[in-house]
Amino acid sequence: MRVPPAATGAALGSSAGTGEGGAATVAERMTISQLAAAAEVSVPTVSKVLNGRPDVARETRARVEEVIQRHGYQRRRGTTPRGPRLVDLVFNELGNPWALEIIRGVEGVAREQGVEVVLSECLGARTPRQEWLDSVLERRPTGVIMVFSDLDPDQRTQLEARSIPFVVVDPVGEERGDVPSIGSANFTGGGLATRHLLDLGHRRIAVIGGPPETLCSRARLGGYRDALEHAGVRPDDALVRSGNFFVESGHDHALSLLTAPHPPTAIFAGNDLQALGVYRAARELGLRVPDDLSVVGYDDLPVARWVGPELTTVHQPLAAMADAATRLLLTLAAGQTPVSLRVDLDVDLVVRGSTAPPRSAGQSSVPTSRRAAAT
Repeated sequence: MRVPPAATGAALGSSAGTGEGGAATVAERMTISQLAAAAEVSVPTVSKVLNGRPDVARETRARVEEVIQRHGYQRRRGTTPRGPRLVDLVFNELGNPWALEIIRGVEGVAREQGVEVVLSECLGARTPRQEWLDSVLERRPTGVIMVFSDLDPDQRTQLEARSIPFVVVDPVGEERGDVPSIGSANFTGGGLATRHLLDLGHRRIAVIGGPPETLCSRARLGGYRDALEHAGVRPDDALVRSGNFFVESGHDHALSLLTAPHPPTAIFAGNDLQALGVYRAARELGLRVPDDLSVVGYDDLPVARWVGPELTTVHQPLAAMADAATRLLLTLAAGQTPVSLRVDLDVDLVVRGSTAPPRSAGQSSVPTSRRAAAT
């Protein structure tokens, strides 16, 4: 993978085709000259805005973008720049094994299709900065893949006006029906993890989810609650925690849960990294997994097989999600109509060595002295 130089600009055009009943729509009639006249700027200025050039005053750029949005202008799809075909792959954060699995999936299809990949990071934010979008508009990639991140409505409009398609992987929130996205069956996964623990005999099952504002976290928690209710177990809010999908939050929440007066006998972690934090907390408290505490993760990252005992986890097909997203993006970029704009791939439970029936009733998992020291 390499980051190629920004592609140069190319000739622009308006959308082709006719509207309902054979009449051309406003968007189809608009030309760059007409856009320039409506915005009271020159044609070169409109061209600079469409190509993401930085040498346009902020107020002028905003006026041109408003005219583009108001008239629904879209560049003709065939006007692609010279140079290699590029796909922009955007993460809210890099540096974890989850992101690596997505990169592998995208790279596999990109290599097969002769496409190069440009990596970007939102530095923890869910929405990229305008500077990133300006650079995308300048290099005019084949398309954009947003991973656990999203575009605001104005950014979407700017990409659509340049006929740059985008696909969202693991959407952060509820997407409109016309937004192409690839996800997985998170509600099902939460239910699979919880039912497995219920089948083993656990009743005090804690969950350490992810950020509550994210769709996948809410869906997994929904599956957890649904499984408990179907088993006749009343969900206990004291056993529900929201983490951030990193090891530290799994550790801190697990310490709090396991040193409470009535600790859980099992913990369902919202992802494998938080499950590693649970392992660490259990070790610090002198608890053995799974003898004293059962743990289930989510994602089935390679690290799930490296820890001891190997982690029982919900397999999320990350590489397959990335593969599907890349193929969907290239289909859209080719001007073709995909079978579906929204795809959720199946998940399944991988049972390993971190889960077992709970200790017999009346036996406290955490020695009193350790519980007192940890609080």
